[in-house]
Amino acid sequence: MRALRPLLCCIAFVLSSTPALAQYNKVAGENAPMERVRKEVTRDDGTKEVRDEVRPAARDGFGNAGGNQNDLAVDGAFDGQTVAVLQFYTMDFDFSLPKAALKEKGFSVYRWVNSAPSPQELRKGLQKACQLWIISDSTRRLTPEHVKVIKEFFDAGHGVYIWGDNEPYYADANVVGEALLGTSMQGNVIGDQTVGLRKDGAGPGLLRRHLLTTGLEYLYEGITIATIQPNPQLTPLLHGSAGNMVAAFYDNGGKRAIFDGGFTRLYNKWDTAGTARYVKNAAAWLTNVERFGDAVVRADLRNTPAQKPAPKQ
Repeated sequence: MRALRPLLCCIAFVLSSTPALAQYNKVAGENAPMERVRKEVTRDDGTKEVRDEVRPAARDGFGNAGGNQNDLAVDGAFDGQTVAVLQFYTMDFDFSLPKAALKEKGFSVYRWVNSAPSPQELRKGLQKACQLWIISDSTRRLTPEHVKVIKEFFDAGHGVYIWGDNEPYYADANVVGEALLGTSMQGNVIGDQTVGLRKDGAGPGLLRRHLLTTGLEYLYEGITIATIQPNPQLTPLLHGSAGNMVAAFYDNGGKRAIFDGGFTRLYNKWDTAGTARYVKNAAAWLTNVERFGDAVVRADLRNTPAQKPAPKQ
C-alpha cells in the first residue's frame, strides 16, 4: 500500500490540475472527443436491453468532431464580455465571420478599424474588454504610448492575440510581440494546406491535448503565412505544412497571449477545417477564467460595471 501512495498522489495531482470550470465543456483539452449514446441490443436469448456505448463523436467533413458541445467553451458562457480589436489590415476583411463565431460563446466585439485611437481612448476602451486582438498591416500604426497601454493590459492578466501575416503584414505585430513576448515573425511561406495533429515536437501540425486545440484534429493553416521566431517563453501551437512555426502562445505568471503569423484564416476559406472552432477556443482561453473566475473583467481595472460595447466603427 505504501508503494502505491506516490502513484495515487500523482494521479490526484493530474486530476486536480485538469480544468473543470463551468465555462468549459466536458471535452476541454481533448482533440478527439468521445460521446455516450444509448443503444438497444439483442441478447443471445432474444430479449432486448438498452446499453450505454461510448464512441468517437460524429465528424464533420474535415475530420473534426461536429457540434458546439465539442468546442472548448459552452455556448453563451461569456455573455457580456467584449473582445476589443485593433484591425489595421482590412482588404476584403470585415471581421464578420469571426464576430459571428464569437457571438456563439457570448462575446461581443468592439473594433477600431484602419487607424489607432489615441492612447487615452485605447486605455478607456480596454477597461470594458476581457482581451485585445491586434490585426497588423504593413504600416505601423501604434506609438510607444499605445504599446505601453497594451503592456499594462497584458501585465494585468488580460489576454492579447497578436495577428500578422506574410511579409510585410506584421509591422505592429512585431512591435507588440517584441514588447510583450520578446519575439517577432518574418518571411513569406506559401501554405494553403490543412494540417493534422503534430506527430513530433517540430513537425507540421497542431499541439496535442491543449485547451486551445479542443475538438481539433485538423486546422487550415492560412494561405501565405509568416514564421514565428523561436523563443523559450513561447509554446509552439501550430507548425505549418512547410514545418515553419505559424502560431505560438505564452501562458506564464497568470498572463496569456497568442502570436500568430496567419491572419488570412480569419476571412479566407473560413469554412475550411477548424477555423471557427479555433477562433472560439482562442477567445475562451484568452479570457483567462483560470485566473479571474467569473469576474473576468476585474472591477479594480475597469472602475465601472460591465457594459455593452459602443457601436462598431
